Amino acid sequence: MKVLLLAAAAGAIAGSLLLYGKLGGDVYDGEAVVANAGVACSARNDVAAALDPFIRGEMAAVQLADPPSYMGDLSFKSPEGNDASLSDWNGKIVVFNLWATWCAPCRAEMPALSNLQAAFSGEDFEVVAVNIDTSGADRPLAFLSDIEVANLPLYSDQSTDIFTTLKQKGLAFGMPTTLIVDKDGCQVAHLSGPAEWDSDDAKALVAVLMDRKQS
Repeated sequence: MKVLLLAAAAGAIAGSLLLYGKLGGDVYDGEAVVANAGVACSARNDVAAALDPFIRGEMAAVQLADPPSYMGDLSFKSPEGNDASLSDWNGKIVVFNLWATWCAPCRAEMPALSNLQAAFSGEDFEVVAVNIDTSGADRPLAFLSDIEVANLPLYSDQSTDIFTTLKQKGLAFGMPTTLIVDKDGCQVAHLSGPAEWDSDDAKALVAVLMDRKQS
C-alpha cells in the first residue's frame, strides 16, 4: 500500500510538472521567439544597405535602422476591437504608420498612404495605420470618411503605448511616425513626420523590399 501511495504521489507530481512545463513553456517560447527574432533582425544590415541608394527625393528624410530591430510584438486593436500585433503581418512588407485626428500633417499624409496601399496591396505588402486618439473610434472614423480614405482599416491604440515605446527607442518624436518593416518583422527604417508615400521615390523604396522578399 505504501509503495502504491508513493507511486501515485510521484505520478501526480510528474503530471503537475508536465502541466507546468507545458504552460510555462508557452510563455518562455514566446519570449524566446522575440529574443531570437531580435538577434536575427540585428544582422539584417544588408537590407538597410540595399535601401540606402533610394533614400532620396521625397524619401530623403527616411532614416535607416542601425541595426534593424524586431517590432512584431507591437500590439494594438483591430477594427473589430480584437487584439492584434505587427507580427500578424509577418511575411509581408509593412509600412506601419501612427496617426491622430489632431495631427494636421497626418491629414495631409493619409491620402498618400491610401494610394500606396492601392498600388502595392496584396499578399506581399500592407499599410498598417494605427490611430492613437484616446477618445474612442468616432472621430477617427469620421476623419477617414472626411478625407475619403476607405482602404485603410481603423487600427487603434488608445493607450498610446506604441508611441511611448517607439519614443523610448528613439524612433518617435512627433506625429506622424512611420516604420518600414520587412517580411520578418524587422524595422529597417523609420521616418518622423509626413511624406509623399505615393511618390515615385516612395514606390521605388517599397519595390526594393518587395524584390528582396522574393529572393
